[in-house]
Amino acid sequence: MKLTSEMIDGAQVVRVEEERIDASVAIQFKDRMRELAAGASGRVILDMGRVGFVDSSGLGAIVAVMKLLAPATKLELAALTPTVGKVFHMTRMDSVFAIHPEVPGEGMRHAV
Repeated sequence: MKLTSEMIDGAQVVRVEEERIDASVAIQFKDRMRELAAGASGRVILDMGRVGFVDSSGLGAIVAVMKLLAPATKLELAALTPTVGKVFHMTRMDSVFAIHPEVPGEGMRHAV
């Protein structure tokens, strides 16, 4: 599971560099997110602009990552494709996560 991370405007942005988050990669996704978000504070924004498909295992993995974060750290989602956005809407997860149409503050990048 390829994920990259950088700081943008004070938030840790993790980009999913895969087309799918499904049962075949859910465990790797959780493990890699745990590594990247260890010690994160404030906002962690998951950039899902390349993800075209999320199944129930993938959705569960994203929720699990949210629960792994420190209480003061919020997991937010950005750049959902229409298909993935529908999954979050149909499952009402759009009421659980802050969802941004694009990654906030992308103009101010600082590599991690």
